[in-house]
Amino acid sequence: MKRVRFAARAVGLAVVVLVGVGACAHDPQVDGSGAAAPQPVGVTEEASGASAPPAPEQPAPSESAKPSPTPKPSRTTPKPATPKPSKPAGCPQGEQQRAVETYLSRLGGFGTLSVDGKQSAADCTAIKKFQLRYGISPASGRAGPTTYDVAKRLASTDTGRCRAGSGTTFCVDLTRQTVWAMRGGKVVMGPTVTRTGMSGYATPTGTYSVGGKNMREWSNPYEVWLPYWQRFNGGIGFHETTTYLHNSSIGSHGCVNLLHRDAVRLWELGSVGTRVVVFGRRPGT
Repeated sequence: MKRVRFAARAVGLAVVVLVGVGACAHDPQVDGSGAAAPQPVGVTEEASGASAPPAPEQPAPSESAKPSPTPKPSRTTPKPATPKPSKPAGCPQGEQQRAVETYLSRLGGFGTLSVDGKQSAADCTAIKKFQLRYGISPASGRAGPTTYDVAKRLASTDTGRCRAGSGTTFCVDLTRQTVWAMRGGKVVMGPTVTRTGMSGYATPTGTYSVGGKNMREWSNPYEVWLPYWQRFNGGIGFHETTTYLHNSSIGSHGCVNLLHRDAVRLWELGSVGTRVVVFGRRPGT
């Protein structure tokens, strides 16, 4: 009887052991306590995608698909800086600034200038106006040597030195290279610039009268047109210049060269018989 009971117990124990081993080997979801067994780390992360290998790069979305950038807050508009007084751009100061300011103030008619030797917007405007009036190039507002020379000659011209008659008189100052017109003892055309005969062809001094006029005279010896021609001594006369008047290295062959504006005005004032007075001497002749 004891042997039967012992054999029965042995058989029951074997059955329990075999069932437990089979559960652990074939069902990884449970452990011996009946709770779910932990899954391998690799399996869990792959399922969640936490450490999955990166997917192939996708094309960038089109511009229309991109989200609009977040607008940045606007900055406070800075206050404009107070401009400092300075010479105007494009109007440099010349080496004869103070002298030109002095002469233009004496002549008048070109605006208000500050005679202080310092370029200003008002000075620039006045100097440009003067340069344009007397054909000085470039008319940049810079008080350079040509502007200085012209201003000095005009400002120092003494109209009283011309022995004018009672009628219309054309006056030529060879020393200052200026021309003006008088009528009845009064100036009817203020002094303007001229260029007379060069060395070897000096314009002769004396008192003459206009002997002929032609709005467009042809010069046979020099083969050039002479606009607004007024002859007063043989082949010598007044006419509009055909070259840059302020090129002092050259001169005429005795004629009195004028800017277009002045040649026209003198043509309007003169007539056959108009008195012409020439005095002084051009430097270098």
